[in-house]
Amino acid sequence: MTNARAPAPTEKPVVLTIAGSDSGGGAGIQADLKTIEATDGFGVSAITAVTAQNTTGVESSHVLPIEEITAQIDAVRADFDVRAVKTGMLATAEVVGTVADYAAAFEAPVVVDPVMVATSGDRLLTEAAEAAYEDLIAEAALVTPNADEAAVLTGIEPSDETSAREAGRKLCSLGPDAALIKGGHVPGASVLDVLVTPDGSETMRHPRIETEATHGSGCTLSAAIAARLARGASIEDAVERSVSFMERAVRYHHAAGEGAGAVHHLVDLRNDAGRGGAIEAVQGAFDRLARTGGDGDGPNEDRTPADVVENVAVATPYAETVDDVAAVEGGWPPSREGSAAGGWVRFGADPALGRAVLGGRERRPELRVGIECRPDAGIDAALDASAGVVTDGPGERIVVLSETVDAALDAVETAVNRST
Repeated sequence: MTNARAPAPTEKPVVLTIAGSDSGGGAGIQADLKTIEATDGFGVSAITAVTAQNTTGVESSHVLPIEEITAQIDAVRADFDVRAVKTGMLATAEVVGTVADYAAAFEAPVVVDPVMVATSGDRLLTEAAEAAYEDLIAEAALVTPNADEAAVLTGIEPSDETSAREAGRKLCSLGPDAALIKGGHVPGASVLDVLVTPDGSETMRHPRIETEATHGSGCTLSAAIAARLARGASIEDAVERSVSFMERAVRYHHAAGEGAGAVHHLVDLRNDAGRGGAIEAVQGAFDRLARTGGDGDGPNEDRTPADVVENVAVATPYAETVDDVAAVEGGWPPSREGSAAGGWVRFGADPALGRAVLGGRERRPELRVGIECRPDAGIDAALDASAGVVTDGPGERIVVLSETVDAALDAVETAVNRST
C-alpha cells in the first residue's frame, strides 16, 4: 500500500491574453495574468512586444517578429481549451491584422482593449495600425476603449453620457456584440462607464477617486471581463461586476515604485481572504464584553461597556459595501444562548452601523471597527477626549470608529468610567 497522497486537480477556464509585456508589473501581460488568476481563470499568453518600463514611464519597446507571436498563439491553441481571449497592446498594423485573422477563427468570445492612446494623450499607433483595428473589432464580443480611443475609432469624442452612448452605437455598427466606453479620462466628479449592446445601453456611475495611480486599469478591467465571460457570464453581468471590482482596485492601489502606482489586481481576492478575520474580530469583541459582567441593565455607578454597547462591526481590509462589514445579528446583549461567542455573526447584519464604518473609511481608510453605543450625553462627551478614535455623533447615535477592536473597546470603557 502506497503512502502517496492522491492528487486533487482543479479545473478553471483558460483565458488567453495577447498583449505586450510590462516590466513594471502593473499593466500588460503581467496585469492580465494576475487578474485572470484572481478572477478564477487559468491565464495563458502570447506576448506581442517587450517593454522596458516602470511607474515613471516607458524606456524602450521591442515588437516581436510575427512568426514568434503566431507560434505562441498556435502553441496555446494546440494544447488548451481556450474559453475567452483578450487583446491589449498590439503595436503595429501587421500584428493587429494577424490577431484579427485569429479572432475570426476563435470560437471563444474575444474582448478587445484597443491600446491606442497613452494616458498623456499621445497616439501610440500609426494610422495604418489604427485602421487595421476595424477588422479586429468586427470579430469582438466586446470592445473596451477609453474616451480618447473611442474618439480615434469613431470620430466622436465622448464627453458625457449622450456622446458616449453615440460613440458606443457607432462602434457596434462595426460588428462587435457590445462596446464599453470607459469614462475614467473624462473630467468630472463621477466616472461614467457606458455599455452599449444591440438591446440598448446601460450607464454605470461611481464617484471619482482622487488618485493618479491608474496604471494598468484598462488591461485589468478587460482581463477581468474576459475571465468572467470564460466562466459563462453574460456580457452585461461580466461588465457590471468588473467595473465594480475596478473601483476597489483603483482606490486600494499599489503604492509601489516612485511613480503614481498601479491598480491592485488581487484586491477582491485579498478582501475575501480577510472575511474570516473580520468575523473573528467581532467574536473577540463580544467575548470581551461578556467578560466585563454587564448585562445591559447595570445601574449608572456600576456600568461596564456591556451595559452601553449595542453592536460591534468590523470591516474587511478593502471594504466598499455593507456586505463587507460583519456584525452580530440582533446586537448586544445576546438574544440567544451562545451568541456572545459570535455564533450569529454575519456580513451585512447591521446595515446602519456598516454605513457608519464605511463613512469613516471615506476619510480614513485605515478605520475598520465600529461600536455603536446607546445614546448617552456623558459617554458622548467623554469619547471626545479619547485619542485615536473617531466618533460618529452626537445625536441619537453614538458610534466609535477605530482601527482595532481593542482600541475601540478601550475608548468605550474609558468613556463609561469617566461618565459614572
